[in-house]
Amino acid sequence: MAGVHLESRNQAVGFTFQVLGELKVFSDQGAVPVTAGRQQVVLAALLLESGRLQNRDHLIRLLWAEDPPETARTQVQICVSRIRRALAAAADGAAIETRPSGYLLRIDDAALDLNVFRRTVAEAAALRGEGRTAEAAALLRVAVGLWRGPCLNGIPSDELARVAEHIDEERLAATESFIELELALGRHHQLTAETARLVGENPLRERFRGQLMLALHRSGRQAEALEIYRQGRTLLMDELGLQPGEDLRRLEQAILTEDASLRLEHPSGTELRAAGPPPGAPGAGPDQASAEDGRPAVPRQLPVDTADFVGHRHLLAQAEAVLTNTSPDRATGIVVVTGFSGIGKSTFAARVAHRLAESHFPDGQLYCQLRGGRADPVDPREVLGRFLRALGLPGPAIPDSLEERGEVYRSMLAARRILVVLDDAVGEEQIFPLLPGGRSCGVLVTSRTRLTALPGAQQITLGILDEQTSLELIGNVVGADRVSGEPAAAKALAATVGGLPLALRIVAARLAARPHWPLASMVQRLADERRRLDELTHGEMTVRASLSLTYDGLADTDRTLLRLLSLTKGSTFPSWIGGALLDTPGAYPYPSDLMEPLVDVQMLDVTGVDVTGELRYGFHDIIRLFARDRLAVESDETERRAAIRRVGGAWLALVDEAQQRVLGTQYMSGPADRWNPPADHVRAILGRPLEWLDTELENLSLTVESLAQEGEDGYAWELAVSLAPFYEARGYLDHWARTHRKALTAVRRSGNLLGQAALLASLGSLHLNRRNLPEAGRALTAAVGLFEDLGHAKGLGLCHRDLGLLERLAGHETAAMDLFEEAERDFGGGEPWARASVLVQRAVILLRRGDVRRVEAELDEALEIWRGLGYLGGQARVLQRAGQVHLYRGQLDDARKVLAEALGMVRDDGDVIGEGYILHDLGRAHTRLGELTEAGSYFARALSVREGILDQAGAASVRVDLADLFLRGDDTVKAGGLLTDALEVFGRLGMAEEEERATGLLARVTADGTAEDR
Repeated sequence: MAGVHLESRNQAVGFTFQVLGELKVFSDQGAVPVTAGRQQVVLAALLLESGRLQNRDHLIRLLWAEDPPETARTQVQICVSRIRRALAAAADGAAIETRPSGYLLRIDDAALDLNVFRRTVAEAAALRGEGRTAEAAALLRVAVGLWRGPCLNGIPSDELARVAEHIDEERLAATESFIELELALGRHHQLTAETARLVGENPLRERFRGQLMLALHRSGRQAEALEIYRQGRTLLMDELGLQPGEDLRRLEQAILTEDASLRLEHPSGTELRAAGPPPGAPGAGPDQASAEDGRPAVPRQLPVDTADFVGHRHLLAQAEAVLTNTSPDRATGIVVVTGFSGIGKSTFAARVAHRLAESHFPDGQLYCQLRGGRADPVDPREVLGRFLRALGLPGPAIPDSLEERGEVYRSMLAARRILVVLDDAVGEEQIFPLLPGGRSCGVLVTSRTRLTALPGAQQITLGILDEQTSLELIGNVVGADRVSGEPAAAKALAATVGGLPLALRIVAARLAARPHWPLASMVQRLADERRRLDELTHGEMTVRASLSLTYDGLADTDRTLLRLLSLTKGSTFPSWIGGALLDTPGAYPYPSDLMEPLVDVQMLDVTGVDVTGELRYGFHDIIRLFARDRLAVESDETERRAAIRRVGGAWLALVDEAQQRVLGTQYMSGPADRWNPPADHVRAILGRPLEWLDTELENLSLTVESLAQEGEDGYAWELAVSLAPFYEARGYLDHWARTHRKALTAVRRSGNLLGQAALLASLGSLHLNRRNLPEAGRALTAAVGLFEDLGHAKGLGLCHRDLGLLERLAGHETAAMDLFEEAERDFGGGEPWARASVLVQRAVILLRRGDVRRVEAELDEALEIWRGLGYLGGQARVLQRAGQVHLYRGQLDDARKVLAEALGMVRDDGDVIGEGYILHDLGRAHTRLGELTEAGSYFARALSVREGILDQAGAASVRVDLADLFLRGDDTVKAGGLLTDALEVFGRLGMAEEEERATGLLARVTADGTAEDR
């Protein structure tokens, strides 16, 4: 039942909310960012009471306790608005409803892990009431496995922290319950280590201590059980001055007197099937004889259980629940454990098998290493021969054919409770002959390949270990004191190998063998990616050899693709990229068909689905290093460079198409060859081009840097410059700067003059956006010289337009108008979009000069151009200027309406820079209307947007208007602080006009202060 809830939580709902640990939100595309601080507090409060109204005053108390600011209600509204926007961008399954007194969050009940936990605990209680003890215990383990740490870990709210502590208590209670049930099932041997850890983590919790004492006593370790009691009594006296509770004291006395009540009574009915037959029954425990005295042989073939096993508790519980299912209509329980090489599949299987061997499969355990990753996997006929001999069948009696061996095998297992462990299977055909026919047996399979054709099998995919579990593994091997002595180095080790268990064991084993090595020295050895695989070797353990087993079994095309995929830099990549790397456009009906063979063998992960519904893929870092290692050895330079150019050309082709769809034109292009993905796929990708660009932001930026590093400067500069309009629209100014600087280094190295000119011109626009006028002037002037040498009229027009804007911002309006006219001559009427951009820029100067009619006429012309091109961003800029015209005329209501329309357009378009400007203008409109509270709200939102995109100049400009508002309210202290901050920015960036206004306002502050002194 819990499995159903977990499946619905991950699949039936568009995204998942997690509070059992750190607060996290996931959509089908991955993590949904929720800003730390107030937004997380508000969302956490809504989640804990989902479906119930949260009073606005309660939210204010959570955020500010007893000292809320005057703007508290507005700030809560802003938090809710931003959360709503994040959730709306992620999926349709969640909604925040605004009510007169507060807010209500509606989500699918199974979308929140806390709801799933509580429902699963309730179902376990029902099973327990029906006497289905083993199922109840397994279900409780699944429930507790949902936790990733303390509830709402890290949320900055004392009141929510108190609520979370009560929820943490539910986790401990559920843990106590499943331990109690498993003790009743006779699993005391398996529980001692786990319960000892729980006592260590909760030393004052007497129920855990009592359960550990009982587990030790039943395991024949009475002295240790009594020592645990004495330790607890000493701790209670030292910490609290109290004696242990009555239950613990009674348990100690019972152990001392070997009270018969502590003995485990063999269960009957449903519990008998879970716990195994009593002594003396057919197939009873390890004391039964071999086939020599007429009774069946009991094979015990399991490999050693790894002592330092860590993690995967909820997956262990899932596997055990399938293998121990006692329902009357059950079939043979089959669990298939998959995951890539080194993830710990065999270790996991051994742990499950050992935990169940004594209590659930007393008739024996069969084991075979099937060598699925090698060129000579074990034939199932040979495996059956081994198993039949282990079951007591004499060699001469074993049939020759596969079919006959299978018949005898199934007959011998039909009435027995045996666990069959098949390690490293190559495929279903190898497994089918080895499946028992009876329901009393269980089968546990590990494989690098997903064995989805096995009927009724529970698929369990192992993932990497999280940081805490990785540190626990390292500590188990090298000693917890070394980990606690170098916590930063230990965390760096876990991060460097990406939580891969095999790599962690190798690193820990090397450190354990060299106690004089500090952990930091191992971090340093692993820092060089080129040598990392060489370092991940210890004795017979080697990551490279483990991965090679899978790699060598791939088809030639799949090996080539894996090698070339290592050229990608992003954490995830789209499905079409495989076709570009192999140069197979349209060869497959679906782009993902190329990737899926690598997914099947766990060398590639499916990481999610993008906005178009296309699958996205990713590497584990260690597998990427392995693929890069194979690339260096097996692929020549010609193959590698051709693949790099095709991928660069494919990204260029897609960005060209996105420009055409969003801007209605292409900004600036060069001679780099394009590689066109299939047309149908392009249409699907670019149905929502700006959302697609957001999704691929990391890949696009890293591709520019990679192309520059590889010396493909022609591709690098074109892609960087083509992305600049989108970086500007979305406020990705850091990406803009980084990609252009990398590309500029490459084009300068190669002497590419067109690339240098285009990049310098684009960097000039970036500096203008940041209002860094001196840097903008230097970049644009250098670009003009290069474009003049090249005779590139369009480039000159762009530079002259931006130089005109620079002069306008510096307060030199005549020079600005001359440059705008020169830009028009450069464009020569052949670039309507370029003329429209000039008209919008010079409208500010014409309006100051009072030439309103000309402004209106030119804005109408610009609006028609942008509408014809279908460019919403351009239309919004024209409407913003129209709003400024209304403000100039004193038509304040008209200004407010037009600006509100423009605000809606930029928000729909995702243009955060435009949003900041228009919010600022709306604040000015409300100031003129005398609506100072509303004006302050708009200024605050504008300031938040500007600060969010690190726009120092824009933020400083907003601070000046906020200071003006404070002066109107006679708050000279706040006004003075805002103006001082703004003047520092204006002076540093050379913004003379803004500096002049701020200086005038500061003079008023100083004058008011002087008057008060007098």
